[in-house]
Amino acid sequence: MTTFKLGESSLDGVEVPRIALGCMRMEERSAAEVQKLIEVSMDFGINFFDHADIYGDGLSEEIFTEAFKAAGLSRDKVYLQSKCGIRDGMFDFSREHILSSVDGILSRLKTNYLDVLLLHRPDALMEPDEVAEAFSSLKKSGKVRLFGVSNMNPGQMTLLQQALPMKIIANQLQLSLTNTGMIDSGFNVNMSVDGAFVKDGGVLEYCRLNDITVQPWSPFQYGYFEGVFIGSKKYPELNAELERVAGEHGVTASAVAVSWLLRHPAVMQPVVGTTNPQRLEDISRAVDFTLSREEWYRLYLSAGNVLP
Repeated sequence: MTTFKLGESSLDGVEVPRIALGCMRMEERSAAEVQKLIEVSMDFGINFFDHADIYGDGLSEEIFTEAFKAAGLSRDKVYLQSKCGIRDGMFDFSREHILSSVDGILSRLKTNYLDVLLLHRPDALMEPDEVAEAFSSLKKSGKVRLFGVSNMNPGQMTLLQQALPMKIIANQLQLSLTNTGMIDSGFNVNMSVDGAFVKDGGVLEYCRLNDITVQPWSPFQYGYFEGVFIGSKKYPELNAELERVAGEHGVTASAVAVSWLLRHPAVMQPVVGTTNPQRLEDISRAVDFTLSREEWYRLYLSAGNVLP
C-alpha cells in the first residue's frame, strides 16, 4: 500500500495509507466477521480506520475494539480517526460536547488517544474560540494528535482556522464518479450551465492551497446513500467503461473507481466502507496502477458528466 503525508502533518514522520477503511457499517457484522475484515485490511497495508461516535450509536466502535483485540494487534501499528458533533436533531460543536464525545470514543475504542479527530457536519452555532479551547485541551492532554473537519466549505474552515492554534489537516467530503460537483464547477467557469454553479465555495481548490487532505466518503455511492453505482442499471455506460478499464489493468471495477479518485493531483485519501474482506482486497489494488489521462476523462464522461 502506498503512503502519503496527511495534510501538513506526517504524524511524527510516519505516513498513512492512501486508502482508509470506514467503520460505519461494522455494527451490522459480528466481532468475528469484523476481525477477519481488519486482518485483511492490515495484510494489505490499510491500517487507517475511520470511525464516528454516531455510527451504530457507538456500537461500531465497540465491535471494532472487540475484533481488534481478538486479532492481537498493537495500537501503535494503526491510525484511529473518529468524528463527533452530531446529536439527535442538532449539530453541536460546544466545548463540553466535543470533550465528552472524545472521552466516550476513547472509552469505546479502549485507547488513550486518537490520531485524528474530525468535526462532523457543520454547526451553525459554532463558536471558533470555543472549539479552539476544546482542541487545545485535547492536544495538551494527549487525547488527540491531529484535527480536521468533515463536510465544511472554505468559509467555514477559514472561520474556524483563525481561532485554532493547530492546522486543520483533513476535510471529509462526498466525492465519487457519480458525485462530482466539486470537480464539475472547475470545468465550467464563466458559463451559464448548471455545472458552473459553485455550491461548495471552491472547497477542492481551497484544500489544495492549504494542504488539507480531502477524504472522499461514499466513493461507490450515487446520490445521498441512494445506492452503489457499480453494477447499477442506472449507469450502464459507466459500468461498461469501468469493466473495460478493469480488464485492461487486471483488477475489479471497485479498484478502478477508487483509482479514479487517487489519480486526482489533490492526493486524496478515499474512505471505503465495505465490510466484505474480498472486496476490500480488490479495492486495495487501486494503488497498484495509475489511470491515464484518457482513462480518467472517459470514466468521468461515462458517468453522465459533460465537458464544455
